[in-house]
Amino acid sequence: MPAANDISQELHPLADIDRVIHAPARLMVLTYLYVVESADYLFLMRLTGLTWGNLSSHLSKLEEAGYVEIIKQFKGKKPHTMIRLTDDGRAAFHEYKRDMQQVLDDLPD
Repeated sequence: MPAANDISQELHPLADIDRVIHAPARLMVLTYLYVVESADYLFLMRLTGLTWGNLSSHLSKLEEAGYVEIIKQFKGKKPHTMIRLTDDGRAAFHEYKRDMQQVLDDLPD
């Protein structure tokens, strides 16, 4: 009997896509973090157009998954939050990117 993973791959290649990454807002955040070493909170807010609370919520989910590290510091007396992709996050995003490319490449023209 085939494993559940084999069955889902037979049903549709998107069945096993990483849902943590696939959410549009989290995908935007990870896409930006994939190409930079780290980014501060305001930079990500401006690029994504997400509100403070919405970005915070998505970053929490990414942090829980082990995909990002959130570093809270002070610059002088002002709080400053930096976000960076972890090694696991970079690997997961790379796999997500590869899987999505495969899905799109398999579509007929």
